[in-house]
Amino acid sequence: MIDALADITEDAFLGGQLRLKQKRSGHRAGHDAILLAAATQAGPGDRVVDLGAGIGTAGLALARRVAGIRLGLVEIDPELAELARANAAANAIAAETIVLDVTADAPAFAANGLVPDSVDVVLMNPPFNDPARHRGSPDQMRHSAHVATDETLNAWVHAARRILRSNGALTLIWRADGIADVLAALSRGFGSLAILPVHGEAGRPAIRVLVRAIKGGRAPTRLLPGLMLNGESRVPRKEVMDILEGRAILPLVEPC
Repeated sequence: MIDALADITEDAFLGGQLRLKQKRSGHRAGHDAILLAAATQAGPGDRVVDLGAGIGTAGLALARRVAGIRLGLVEIDPELAELARANAAANAIAAETIVLDVTADAPAFAANGLVPDSVDVVLMNPPFNDPARHRGSPDQMRHSAHVATDETLNAWVHAARRILRSNGALTLIWRADGIADVLAALSRGFGSLAILPVHGEAGRPAIRVLVRAIKGGRAPTRLLPGLMLNGESRVPRKEVMDILEGRAILPLVEPC
C-alpha cells in the first residue's frame, strides 16, 4: 500500500494542473513524460493506453488536456502502479491501472482486457538507455526502468501493434542516437511516421526523438523542425515552458 512506502514526494506538473506522488529515490517523472503527452493526439471517447506508465505522468497529463479519453495505465511495478492509481484518483481522472509486463504475451494482455485491435492510441516511454554506456542500478526493477536490452524496443512496439486497431496511433519517445532502431522496429506494421528531434542546446546533436506512427499507415515519413529545449543561457525557452506547463502542444498533434 502507498502508506507503507517511504520517502514519497508530491510534485506539480503542467504548471500545477497535475499533482503527482512519486518515490523520492529511483526513477523520477520529468520532462520526457510531459513532452510525450504533448506529442500525443487523442480525442474524447478514444481508448488510450500508456505502456510502462510508471506513476502515470504521461497518460494523466494527456487526460488533463483531452477530456473524455478512456485511459489505461500499464505498469509492471506494483508499487508504481499503486501510485498511478492514487494519482489518477487524486486528480479526479478516470483511469484503469493494470499491473502487467509490457513484454507479456497476447493471452496475458487479453486477460487484462487488452485484446488485439481494441485500442485507439498508445503512448510509451520505454527504457532506452544504452547498457554499453549507462551504468544501471543493482536493483533489478530500477535497472529495467532505465536500461534497454537488445529486444526492448521491438517487444514494446510489438505490444502496441497488437492492441492497436487499424489506423490507430502510437507515440513514443526514445534517445536520438537510437533512431535507426526506432525506424526498424516501426517498419513492421506501421507507417505515416512523423519524427520530431529534441535538442538540449543550440548547435548540439538531438538528445531525444518523439515519433508518431500509424498502424497500417502509408503516408510518407515527415521529419519536423527540431525542438530546442534551452536557450543560450541554458534555461528553458518560453516555447518549451508553455509546453511543460500545459499551455501548448507539439506539432505531432495535428489539427482536427
